[in-house]
Amino acid sequence: MFQLPMPEKIIFALVVTAYLAAAIVGVVQLLGGGAKYKRLLLPLVCLAIALEAVLLVFRAVDIKAVPLTGLFESMLVLTIVFGLIYLFLSIAIRQVWFGSVLVWIILAMVLLAGIVAEPATEARAEAATGWAIAHGIAMILGGASMAFATTSALLYLLGRRKLKRKKVMQVLGRVPNIERLEHMNQFGLMGCFVLMTLGLTSGIVMAVANSATIEISVFDAKIVLITATWVLIGSILILRRIVAMKGKTQAYMTIITFILILCAFVVTTIFCSTGHVFNKDGTNRVEVRR
Repeated sequence: MFQLPMPEKIIFALVVTAYLAAAIVGVVQLLGGGAKYKRLLLPLVCLAIALEAVLLVFRAVDIKAVPLTGLFESMLVLTIVFGLIYLFLSIAIRQVWFGSVLVWIILAMVLLAGIVAEPATEARAEAATGWAIAHGIAMILGGASMAFATTSALLYLLGRRKLKRKKVMQVLGRVPNIERLEHMNQFGLMGCFVLMTLGLTSGIVMAVANSATIEISVFDAKIVLITATWVLIGSILILRRIVAMKGKTQAYMTIITFILILCAFVVTTIFCSTGHVFNKDGTNRVEVRR
């Protein structure tokens, strides 16, 4: 975050403040259980989404192109998608736990985006191709779908634990029922698998079509982790059908998968050298001083 120009730094600080306020309101909502807090939560999320959109516009004007050349921009788009998912789902899922957990996940993603924040850089020619755009959009939506599955998994484990301890009143009306959470988790995993399949396919086609200018090793840390994540999600879906995997096991595997995705997008950028970059200077890594 400290590497950003001052206007972008101010806007990003306001984004963090808005999501932090939303997360706090979510906790207060859980403790109080009043509908009045929900009326505060929705405007705060809307404000944060609008501020992120303004930040992306600033970057688009700066590089005179679609601002998706770096990890920071991609994560901003990802959190915007998360926020929109929350806004749409809040209409159908009125239980307070769902919104509160999802807002905290969005806040965590925004903070991670701040860690990898860098000034805007001009895109390479390859990044403007249809395959590159399809790759970026598919992977971003896949990440959003995985966040949805993870939120459902966390709520499933929470609801199951409360019911096991016979604390029914702490679950009733606040968490979607267990069966519904299982279906939501399954839907999120399937969506993520389909989108990641499209993302990997378009990425391979893009790399082959631009093999003369793009040099990415199959042993690149980001590619290895993304591929491992895709295989793990596929394994979960297959095992679910073949051996009737328990919902608890699927929930834990979903959380592990989400952690792998975070490692692929964030940890590899901070600590590993990766060729998976689309800006002209060829850098998309944050230097860590020891």
